[in-house]
Amino acid sequence: MLLDMPGRIGLLDLVIIAAYLLGIVAIGCYAGFKKRQEGAASQYFLAAHSLRWPSIGMALFATNISCLHLVSLAQAGFDSGLLMGNFEWMAAFTLVLLSLFFVPFYIRSKVATLPDFLEQRYCRECRDWLAVVSMVAAVVFHIAFPLSAGWIVLHGVFGIEKWTCILVICGLTAVYTVLGGLAAVVMTETIQAIVLIAGAGVITAFAYVKVGGWGEMSAYLHGAGESIKLSVLRSPAVEKDLPWYAIFLGYPVLGIWYWCADQTIVQRVLGAKDENHARIGPLFCAIIKILPVFIFVLPGLMFYVILRTGGLKGVHVTNSKEVYGIMIKELLPGGLFGVMAAALMAALMGNLSSAANSISTMFSYDLWKRFRPQTSERRLVVIGRTATFLSFVLGIALVPLLDMYESIFAAINDVIAHIAPPITCVFVLGVFWGKTSGRSAKYTMWLGSALGAALFALKTLHAWKPATFAWIPAFFYITPFMLMAFYMFCACAILQVGLTLAMPKLATEDVQRLYWAHPLEALRSAGWPGIGDYRILAALVVLVMVGLYVVFR
Repeated sequence: MLLDMPGRIGLLDLVIIAAYLLGIVAIGCYAGFKKRQEGAASQYFLAAHSLRWPSIGMALFATNISCLHLVSLAQAGFDSGLLMGNFEWMAAFTLVLLSLFFVPFYIRSKVATLPDFLEQRYCRECRDWLAVVSMVAAVVFHIAFPLSAGWIVLHGVFGIEKWTCILVICGLTAVYTVLGGLAAVVMTETIQAIVLIAGAGVITAFAYVKVGGWGEMSAYLHGAGESIKLSVLRSPAVEKDLPWYAIFLGYPVLGIWYWCADQTIVQRVLGAKDENHARIGPLFCAIIKILPVFIFVLPGLMFYVILRTGGLKGVHVTNSKEVYGIMIKELLPGGLFGVMAAALMAALMGNLSSAANSISTMFSYDLWKRFRPQTSERRLVVIGRTATFLSFVLGIALVPLLDMYESIFAAINDVIAHIAPPITCVFVLGVFWGKTSGRSAKYTMWLGSALGAALFALKTLHAWKPATFAWIPAFFYITPFMLMAFYMFCACAILQVGLTLAMPKLATEDVQRLYWAHPLEALRSAGWPGIGDYRILAALVVLVMVGLYVVFR
């Protein structure tokens, strides 16, 4: 049975849902075949380098946001206020880094994948390791985890049966992703980002009206002694897991890996028409990243106040993970369920298509062509489509296993904190320190990954059986994951610098075009005239974000 809640889902809602699903598939297929050159790998994997900055920015946003974000950020707003908004606002700063310092090398080196960039900058082993890690991360973080969270949301709110939801969403997404490649993915992600923002804006507006506006909400929180919920930066005395210094030290480590060194994200930039479009796209996304705090996190806080002030009689929240679903049911009038269903499906489909496309690109270029370099362009596209389909199958297969996690969002961030540091380290030192060698990068990635796995295992073992594993030093399980990421990054940086001094670059490794002789060199490239200059826009983004932190500190 597709829907278990016919009383809540009206005919108009069903029409909206069906129109959205069929429309997005049709648009994706059209975009993929519009300018298709039969068998052209660059067209399939990189949209023939035709992407412009608005599409890049919207696609970056849609790739990042999933059902998991919608639900968990609303839950975070309900539980702790604006604190988790740091994950959205700090992203803007790392997107500025992507635009200013990383994009030029990615575009000038004409790479199809970031593992390819690492080979050009360092060595083949670095490429192989990053390709494997990135593909595993894409399947787990961008396909399996979103599916595991997405079906719960769509079932709880709209009554869509679990495997019907998973198979229909994956099947429809696979159609245009497999057939159309990156052009189809970016076109649909642009639309999905608009639908997602519109849907989130609708429920935010209803929550804002119901709570009585910002003044009423603020007055209640101050009167109840909970004004800290309106702050994004908190002292360790108030917030031991995410104090302000942990955020500022740890997030850049996670953020640079996610926004600057993860193929699933950066592939949109690699398909840019030229360097300026590639620079402006991330800056546009940085501006959009202001919104989630107000349309994802804040509604959860407003709903908290609504319930505390008796705005909804007889409504109780026993598990804060259900907040977003309850908000949709209680705040939205009939006829708008279809809009929210489209928004949630947009978030889920955007994640799935972007991950599958990046996996197919890395598998085709970084693995298949290594062992079969004579593969034709047409054959490579067939291999890529097969890899895309198999990534969906593998993601679906992992769903039953991941359903066992109680807190998926916390699990993702904890795992990322132990994966990101060595990758962030080799990218940062590779771009900003010309002396770093391929051998040092190779061993840093291997040993850093082993260190992360060991630390995560120690923490997991202690959480599993505290008494049995009481011998584990407290540092490994009481240190906030953001600080642990920073400590690991420092350890990896020391390791790579030491290894570089012990094993300097070989004569064949001096690729001067792939690192900055001086950081300011990154700002010397010509930009568009006037306000369109990437340097002016980057400065404006930083000023806006600093202003927001001052206001909501």
